Amino acid sequence: MALKILITNDDGVNAHGIKLLAKWAKQFGEVTVVAPKSEQSGKSQGIEFVKPVEIKEVPFLDGVKAYSVDSTPADCVRFGIIGLNKKYDLALSGLNRGENVGADIVYSGTVGAIYESSRHSIPSIAFSTFPDTQDEACKYFDMAYEFIRQKNLFENTYMLNVNIPANPKGIRVTKQGGIYFSDGFIKAEGENMYVQTGEIISEECKNDLDRDTVAIHNGYISVTPLMMTRTDMTTFEKHREK
Repeated sequence: MALKILITNDDGVNAHGIKLLAKWAKQFGEVTVVAPKSEQSGKSQGIEFVKPVEIKEVPFLDGVKAYSVDSTPADCVRFGIIGLNKKYDLALSGLNRGENVGADIVYSGTVGAIYESSRHSIPSIAFSTFPDTQDEACKYFDMAYEFIRQKNLFENTYMLNVNIPANPKGIRVTKQGGIYFSDGFIKAEGENMYVQTGEIISEECKNDLDRDTVAIHNGYISVTPLMMTRTDMTTFEKHREK
C-alpha cells in the first residue's frame, strides 16, 4: 500500500539532507515536504502564535510538492497536517547535519518536529548523522527502516530518534544518553553581544552501547524510542490520591 509521507527538517527547505531523505521516501508513496525557510536548529518544539508566518509553495524534487515556512520545524508539521488538512501514514524529519543524541535532544528542532507529528498519532522518525557524512549515511535509510519494521518498534510509541554514522557496522535499539555538549559563551563584536558555543564531551559510560551517545561513536546506527509524557511516574504513583 502506498504511504502518505510528511517530511520536514530544521536545516531549511533547501538543505542537502532533506532532499536525500525525500528522494529515498518517494519509493514508498506520496511525499509532501514542509520545511523551514531558513535554518531553525535548536528551536525544539517551539511554535509561532504571535505574528503571521510566511508560507509558500516552492520548487523541489520532481513529483514532490514542497512548502517553505518562515518558522520552526514544529510549525512546519502543524501546517502540513492542519493547514493542508492532510492525513499521513508516516512523518520523517532530517536528514540532520549533525547528530542528535543524549540529553541535548531537548533542544533539537529535528526531534521537536517528530514530537509535534506524534501528537497527531503519526508514526514519526527523526534521522540525523555527523556533519560531514550525509551522503554516506543516506545509504543506510533502508537498513534502519527495515530494522524498525522487523522489530515493530512503533508498537508502543510514535517517535523514533535515529542517528546514523558513516559506514555503520550494525544497528542497535538504544536509550538516551547523558549530556553530550559542554556549553559556553564567547564575547562577540559589538556591545553586549555574545555567541553560544559547545563541544562534545566524553560520555561517562564509554562501554555502555545501550546509550545512543556511545553507540554512534562505536559505529552503530542508534534507534532510540521516545515518549511524549514528562511525568515522573514514580513520584506520581507514590503521592497520588488512592
